[in-house]
Amino acid sequence: MSKQSHTEAAGGNLYERELGAAISLARAAGAAALEHYGRPLSIVHKSENDDPVTQADHAANDAIVAGLQREFPADGLLSEETLDTVRRLSLSRVWIVDPLDGTKGFIEGNGDFAVQIGLVADGAPVLGVVYQPVPGVLHYAARGAGAWVVRPETQPERLRVSSETNFARIRLAASRNHHSPRMARVMRALGLGEEIRRGSVGIKTGLIAERQCDLYVHLSPRTKQWDTCAPEAILHEAGGRLTDLWGEPLRYNTEDVQNRNGLVAANGAAHPLVVARLAPLLDEFGRTRVS
Repeated sequence: MSKQSHTEAAGGNLYERELGAAISLARAAGAAALEHYGRPLSIVHKSENDDPVTQADHAANDAIVAGLQREFPADGLLSEETLDTVRRLSLSRVWIVDPLDGTKGFIEGNGDFAVQIGLVADGAPVLGVVYQPVPGVLHYAARGAGAWVVRPETQPERLRVSSETNFARIRLAASRNHHSPRMARVMRALGLGEEIRRGSVGIKTGLIAERQCDLYVHLSPRTKQWDTCAPEAILHEAGGRLTDLWGEPLRYNTEDVQNRNGLVAANGAAHPLVVARLAPLLDEFGRTRVS
């Protein structure tokens, strides 16, 4: 573990206490989840989207929720595995949590899952932590303090996206389980050749922050605010952008938590070019933006 503190690496930012707590809770949640990894699991499916949930999801969620309620009792909370309430809608600060993003990867044992903890202020992400328990890789960021990665036994390293705008050289972070015919059409239309398939929105967005990829497109309206909050905070501080398919910003802590207009995550230079190229394809697909 690095001798340099995470808050020192992030430049003593305004959210120093929150960042330290979120990192500690993400690591604790990852440890709680790993106690169930590779062991028999009790798997249930949510009726509204058929996503699997296991006792590992609940163990990770319990660790995070208890810690946030203890440390920041005045803040609101929106977590995938906790019953939602209207209280958060009246608050300016709300923690948005996915205790185990990529449960399918957890069940399959391929390591493609992450703990995600984000904080929004007045509807915009100001802090994000994404922790991958199997490789022990931690991404984190706070507004104005940069984005950082820590690997086992390394110092924190600053994250900065690429400046690649040549579509022939742009590398796509693609979903491991959701490669549709329409996504293949997007790849052909944009002239993309290289792709890396991973699970978890946080992991794919992290590939962009680490310059291993340059672009991630999610056409489906199925993602939720807990899928994107922490990853967006990190990507933004690394110089990238995460918006809907039309290039409009995502809003958080709304009554409807679904990202109904899809996602585009990319380095800052390529993002507007991708959105422009997507526009005629969205018309071709019959997609219109939901207000």
